Amino acid sequence: MAKALVIYYSRSGNTKRMAELISDSISESSLESECKAVADVTVEELAEADAVILGSPTYYGQMAGEMKKLLDETVKRHGRFDGKVGGAFTSAVNVGGGNETTLMGILSCLLVHGFVIQGDPQGDHYGPVSLSKPNERVEKQCKRFGKRIAELTLKIAE
Repeated sequence: MAKALVIYYSRSGNTKRMAELISDSISESSLESECKAVADVTVEELAEADAVILGSPTYYGQMAGEMKKLLDETVKRHGRFDGKVGGAFTSAVNVGGGNETTLMGILSCLLVHGFVIQGDPQGDHYGPVSLSKPNERVEKQCKRFGKRIAELTLKIAE
């Protein structure tokens, strides 16, 4: 059975809340989903998942070091992720705080591994973004994102 893994790093709880919304939406869309903090994930777990969604706060326009460390460890599994579904989400304090560069940094790593990325022609194109605590708009984007990830993963897994 296909499975999604939503991985996050969060200090304030904002990115964690987004991860939970995305994971719940994936599960509600008939795809098994697990939501885990980056400290509790192994590279092998990523390799076993059919979809991997990564969320990080935006620090200086980049992902958190804890998330980058996990991605650096995936080098030893290069080639094992080809064709899996990937995605990213982030939280930040400011509109111009580097949200899109954070998303693109995560997505760049996934693309090098051969992940299939689900963009969105509506709303948050590269992945959900929250400014501080997720509001109603962000919650809606996270749920939409989770549903779209589930639909794509189930199509590919057929």
